[in-house]
Order: sequence, then structure tokens, then C-alpha cells
Amino acid sequence: MAGTEFFRLDKPKLMRFLRSEFRFDWHGIHGAAHWARVRLNGLVISTANGARTDVVELFALLHDSQRRHDGRDRDHGARAADFIAGLNGPYFELDATGLDMLIYACRHHSDGMTEADVTIQTCWDADRLDLARVGIWPDPGRLCTEAARTPQFLDAAIRRSLGQRSASWPTISTAPTEGCPSGRTSGRRFRLGG
Repeated sequence: MAGTEFFRLDKPKLMRFLRSEFRFDWHGIHGAAHWARVRLNGLVISTANGARTDVVELFALLHDSQRRHDGRDRDHGARAADFIAGLNGPYFELDATGLDMLIYACRHHSDGMTEADVTIQTCWDADRLDLARVGIWPDPGRLCTEAARTPQFLDAAIRRSLGQRSASWPTISTAPTEGCPSGRTSGRRFRLGG
């Protein structure tokens, strides 16, 4: 993981700052619990594909930090990207390549793109794997990395997104996969509860 040797993150300081700046429900669908799941998804995927964990971790914390509401806030990624440059130094230190990756990943994370550097793809997949919390089943065809499309990992991430406990995270195999776990239809909305 080139570029991570000189990474510095003052996570408590960054989290205090983000909490003071966050415009709506810290415990809502785009708040801290979502960021934690995105972080976990991304770090697990990184073990399979070698993505830069420094960029993945910062993406998880920052990608939704500039939302103005929980609805279709089309410019929140661009606002997050613009916001990030001022944080590099006081809250974390990324090399120029890592900072460019982080800004690009945040700016485009809601655009539906799949082609990019593996680190950026990992960031996007980590976020997309948490869509079940808002009633959208992640579509394996819209995930960027083989690791994220692994049925066991996809199923575990979906269960976590829904608040269901999983005994452990499965080992990720990078073998090509077909379809979606549990026989559910991918990409379709479903109702939570009865």
C-alpha cells in the first residue's frame, strides 16, 4: 500500500470537528453509524485488493460530512471534496496522490461510476454496500471490485447495514461471482419490517 507510510490522522480531533460541523442528525442514515460501516467495509475490501487504507478510512469519515439533508442532495460529494483540502494538515496528512484520490472519490461517490483506481473503487463499494439501510439492495453489477461482489461478503455487509449482527466477517475470495446472495433481487427497493 504505497503512500501510507507517512499517513497521520488525528481521529479524535477530526471527529470532534466533524460533529460540530455536521448539519443534521448525527445518528441518522448518513451519520456516524453509516460512516463506521463504510469504514469497516472498505478496510475489509482493502485486505483483498491492496487499496490504500489511509484514503479509504478518510473517505468513510468525510464522504457524507457536507450533506445538507438526508434526501437527494446532489452536490454533497462536491461540497465534501471542496471541504477536504482545508483539513489536510490540521486533522490528517496525506501525500498529494492520496489527497487527489480522496477528493475524487468523495466528489464522485454518488455518480454511479465504476471505473477508477482500485482505492477509489474500494471507497465507492464500501459506501454502496451500506445501501440496504435506506431500502436499496446493492446491485453486484454496480459494484467496482471483485471483493465486494463476493456473495458471502455482500450478504454480511447487507446484514450489517440492516442492523443484523453477523458472527464474523467472511474471508473474501476474489473468484468471479454471479447474482446476489440469499436469492433476493439486486438493485430493487424493499420494505424493512412487516
